[in-house]
Amino acid sequence: MKFQTQVMTYPSMSAVLLLGEADSKVQRAVRYALLALAGSALITLCTQISLPLFPVPITLQTFAVFLIGLTYGWRLGGITVALYLLEGALGLPVFSGGKGGMIVFMGPTAGYLVGFLLAATACGWFAERGFDRSYFKLFVSLLVGNILLYAPGLLWLGTLIGWDKPVLEYGLFPFIWGDLLKIAMAVLLLPTAWKVVNRLKQ
Repeated sequence: MKFQTQVMTYPSMSAVLLLGEADSKVQRAVRYALLALAGSALITLCTQISLPLFPVPITLQTFAVFLIGLTYGWRLGGITVALYLLEGALGLPVFSGGKGGMIVFMGPTAGYLVGFLLAATACGWFAERGFDRSYFKLFVSLLVGNILLYAPGLLWLGTLIGWDKPVLEYGLFPFIWGDLLKIAMAVLLLPTAWKVVNRLKQ
């Protein structure tokens, strides 16, 4: 006898608010494209709000990445972050300090850029399973997202500057309090926003 486990999935906030009325594939594709462009612009804007530290700056970039993943879902969230990275690779000044081009992908922040894609996709996956509707589950999903963001970031940073250097002091410890604040902001925002959306939909 075979047992099948069916995992319940939930629509993302963007799907509920902006895609529900799309009645054709063309309309849905256009809205997806517009959301991806808007999301990449939001990440770019948040990236420019930065506190310069060596060798990795503190920005609101990660908050935007998590927010995109949580509100867009894993597919559109991943596509949006990938679009942002593509814009930077093509030379658009979307990265911290107005930088762009492939040179950034060879610098100390390259691993974190890869982590953005992993984190947004993971947070989107959790959101589609209802984690963004619960304060505690959302906190857990954001912790996982942060781990996925920092893992490639620290690995690349250590490889680039040498493991004899204080890699954690450069690439992790200065950002812990800032990341906890961003997590708290997201945990307070998303479940509360869902309560408002559900009331409006009733």
